Amino acid sequence: MGLSIDITKRVNGFYLDVSWRIGNELAVLFGRSGAGKSLTLQIIAGLIKPDSGFIKSGRAEYYSRARNIEIPPHQRSFGYVFQDLALFPHMTVRENILYGAKGVEQKERMDRLSELSDSFRIRGVENKMPSEISGGQKQRVAFARALIRRPDALLLDEPFSALDSPLRAEMRAFLMQVRADFNIPVVLVTHDVYEAYTMPDTLIFYSSGRVVQSGPPSEVFGIPATEEVAKLVSSGDIDPGLNAALRELPL
Repeated sequence: MGLSIDITKRVNGFYLDVSWRIGNELAVLFGRSGAGKSLTLQIIAGLIKPDSGFIKSGRAEYYSRARNIEIPPHQRSFGYVFQDLALFPHMTVRENILYGAKGVEQKERMDRLSELSDSFRIRGVENKMPSEISGGQKQRVAFARALIRRPDALLLDEPFSALDSPLRAEMRAFLMQVRADFNIPVVLVTHDVYEAYTMPDTLIFYSSGRVVQSGPPSEVFGIPATEEVAKLVSSGDIDPGLNAALRELPL
């Protein structure tokens, strides 16, 4: 398994040119707003076509300019959780989750729904509308929808950014459990310094459409490769409220 990309894309004067590979691990894409992190996820998912390069997951090749391969988004085996979760307000929890299971046989769909309802602790709210459940339950529903097809990789675009601190801490722990249970590559975009240090196996630092440093968080934080990396990981510019917590972390 694993996920590897080597892509370029020019959008309205912005130029993305990134290459990285991860195994069955949790990787964080980190850096200032506008560095190309979310654009990378959209390209991996097939929502935006790159100008060149390739996207591979395990033995599957989802895009290759050289080999003229371009698998459409609905045929790519990636789970995607958006920043706003993108739950359908007119659908029940059950319908929202099953929407992610298109192409899966009916019995298997229902078996997986039951399994996820139990493991994600949303049993009992399946017939409610998204407006009728809590913020934490909405998060779990979005994850269940993304994972019901048992994808090759999970893409997360700042899914916790709107949560208050206690719920955010709960969802961090939930994500680590998901990562352990599913054993697939997980790519998380975050602006949270604490998450960037404590959660990933690999931290990939973006700057102006390029990867300027990658490696274990302790290495990136301890030996920053550029002045920008050093400033962000030491000053807490991305999330100033975490300065005190960051200073207590063992570097």
